[in-house]
Amino acid sequence: MTLPNYPGNTTSAGPVGAPPPRNGLDRYFEISRRGSTVAREIRGGVVTFMTMAYIVVLNPFIIGTTPDADGLVLGIPQVAAVTALVAAVMTILMGVIGKYPFAIATGLGINALVAFGIASQMSWPDAMGLVVLEGLVITLLVLTGLRTAIMRAIPQPLKAAIGVGIGLFLAFIGLVDAGFVRRSDAGPVPVQLGYGGLLRGWPLLIFCLGLLLMGVLVAKKVRGAILIGIVATTVLAIIVEAIAEIGPAATDANGVVTRFGWQLNTPQVPDEVVRSPDLGLLGNFSLFGGFDRVAVVTALLLVFTLLLTDFFDTMGTVVAVGAEGGLLDKQGQLPGIQRVLLVDSLAAAAGGAASSSSNTTYIESAAGVGDGARTGLASVVTGLLFVVALFFTPLVEIVPFEAATAALVVVGALMITQIRLIDLSDFSVALPAFLTIAVMPFTFSIANGIGAGFVSWVVLRAAAGRAREIHPLLWVTSALFVVYFAIDPVSDLLGVG
Repeated sequence: MTLPNYPGNTTSAGPVGAPPPRNGLDRYFEISRRGSTVAREIRGGVVTFMTMAYIVVLNPFIIGTTPDADGLVLGIPQVAAVTALVAAVMTILMGVIGKYPFAIATGLGINALVAFGIASQMSWPDAMGLVVLEGLVITLLVLTGLRTAIMRAIPQPLKAAIGVGIGLFLAFIGLVDAGFVRRSDAGPVPVQLGYGGLLRGWPLLIFCLGLLLMGVLVAKKVRGAILIGIVATTVLAIIVEAIAEIGPAATDANGVVTRFGWQLNTPQVPDEVVRSPDLGLLGNFSLFGGFDRVAVVTALLLVFTLLLTDFFDTMGTVVAVGAEGGLLDKQGQLPGIQRVLLVDSLAAAAGGAASSSSNTTYIESAAGVGDGARTGLASVVTGLLFVVALFFTPLVEIVPFEAATAALVVVGALMITQIRLIDLSDFSVALPAFLTIAVMPFTFSIANGIGAGFVSWVVLRAAAGRAREIHPLLWVTSALFVVYFAIDPVSDLLGVG
């Protein structure tokens, strides 16, 4: 897919040859200026929503079913409601204020850390209070300009490597969520193809067909290729489920698969369409309550871990998706990034205040960008669809993982083309780039990949006698990542366990 190279060839008035705005909406979102159209933005917003709507279903199973240290469970309906609400409000704000096609929702990985690593040591209000505190700290870093300065200190080869790594990460998420790649049942191999090395069951066939359909449409440069692929695959899945009555995937007590079914959503017409949201969890947090439940040093380390993960997940997403959409300038920077980072930082605090866990910019935004979205109007569309999901959760549950995740694999393939921007002939560049690219999917963490790249870049460049080329902020950030990676022995050293 050929993507507009905005704003690589610019004048002070914008991209060379850009048409004048057609109306106020066009002027505000710079739709024509970025080589897009209202129809393309709407389509891109729908695609982004369809690839990330699963969070409304998945987050409640993580946050809503895990008991805290006092045995309290938040509940699936309540968490589903606040998950959709915060995603809706913050994604719309990202579109209106940030003016870029970046969607926001509860961060996967971070929510697991909150559920299993923090709430297990204190109450849910206390744990969410630490999330709010982390969001406020990141907001302060944005307002002081430090977060933007760190992003600008990243060398161009590492920025390209982050994009490639996220592309592989997206593809890996898609393959795993669809069940195409699974944890190995036995033997030294950690992962395997499908079930026991075989692609078994109708859902996996649906995924493969959807992936090939999207691939063909993208290769033929069909407008709306990804959206068409998701919708067509969903319709096919509904038909197959109606005929074969496959049902959800199931395992026995030993983890052995007993039904090769759908991974999350079963694609069928729901019995109910409208479901009234329960927003009782709003404001259910204690800002400093966690410091009373655990040692102060422990609480600070938990906030630090949340902060570093959130900080660099977003940074990697913004850089990668911006590059994919041709939204970066000649220096590889995203114009107006301060607005984007401010909304993202406030989203982290908002997620904690609503008990949905920290919200962050979603890498699935790349799906909408891959389908043509270039402006904040796409985010407004995505946010409005989350408003709909707030009341029509059963409709969100129609789209199976097997349909939506195929889009992530296709977008991942589009993003790895950025590897051409990396000079792999210099090993002091090649190794940090490789670690950035490899560690992200292998550890299922954008932040881990960025950290591995930063630390290795500083060490290798310094060893090569080029320490003066390293930005001071990169030294500081790399040192923080060393602490991040060594958080367990540091905790033991400080006696906080």
